[in-house]
Amino acid sequence: MATSALELALCMRGSLLHLRRAHRALSSRGWHTCAHPSTTMVPVRRASASSTDNVFNVFDRSMKRRQKNWAASQDSAPQYEYLREEIADRVADRVFDVARTFPFALDIGCGRGYISQHLTKETVERLVQADVCEEALKRCVASEVPRFNIIADEEFLPFRDNTFDLVVSSLSLHWVNDLPQAFKEIYRVLKNDGVFIGAMFGGETLYELRCSLQLAEIEREGGFSPHVSPFTAVNDLGNLMGRAGFNMLTVDTDEIQVHYPGMFELMKDLQGMGESNCAWNRRCLLHRDSMLAAAAIYREMYGEEDGSVPATFQIYCMIGWKPHESQAKPAKRGSATMSFGELGKANEIVSKSKKDDT
Repeated sequence: MATSALELALCMRGSLLHLRRAHRALSSRGWHTCAHPSTTMVPVRRASASSTDNVFNVFDRSMKRRQKNWAASQDSAPQYEYLREEIADRVADRVFDVARTFPFALDIGCGRGYISQHLTKETVERLVQADVCEEALKRCVASEVPRFNIIADEEFLPFRDNTFDLVVSSLSLHWVNDLPQAFKEIYRVLKNDGVFIGAMFGGETLYELRCSLQLAEIEREGGFSPHVSPFTAVNDLGNLMGRAGFNMLTVDTDEIQVHYPGMFELMKDLQGMGESNCAWNRRCLLHRDSMLAAAAIYREMYGEEDGSVPATFQIYCMIGWKPHESQAKPAKRGSATMSFGELGKANEIVSKSKKDDT
């Protein structure tokens, strides 16, 4: 049965407290949201947000929303989606690895529905897609899974507790200011024994571009400013998920290297992806001499024999479960039947038994 607006409203109606909190948070960022819980959240710019609102305010979320809307509204948008398509496919594969059917799922930072196009009705029966980018939601790709789209902030999900059997996210959470709060929100809306499967950019992403820009600015201007946004370290990611309450955690890293004709082509693609830097301390303009020097340094330090330059994207893939009494639990301390000293003799015992058999 298709997900209707009424069904979604029922999921949201019990969460007035969280809606009010989300409304206050978005208002502090210069957004205005619909207060009624049965309607989608529609942010509208009202006033510029301050970079000193709280200690987690690293990114200008209003700027990021404008970047994503601009990128999604371009006719050429599909040609810049190669990374999102690839990572979404990997997230969907992990969903298929869980041997169960999910009656109700949530995709956070869905974009144009990159994950949903790889899912089937036999795996996910109904799906809610949430994103801050309304232009992307208007242009969702086809999927056989019944879907409902909603504009929502990752840090303040407008759903009541214990709503979803599955929450997925692909290449969205690295732009969240308060990542601990985002994980807590995901944990809150999951049902007991529900699973969160996500992917985000890691700390070594675009290190070639970062180093080239810094060296060029030091040479030409006597100092440098950040031009690539900060990313979370893999150790911190596991700790944050554990503190949010998830158990049976799995966090692994992978790297994808894409080759471009030059640094400027890479930066154009990042803009087309909606992945331009939006940190509050970014420099809006770069000197032409510094940019040309950075491109030359990039090619000199990292260039390939065929004239292309590589760009590395580090991907963190994470899986976490909301606890339930049916889940496997570690044995009690002291319940082991064999000591570590005896384990060292295991090979001798096995070899001896094989000799006896022969």
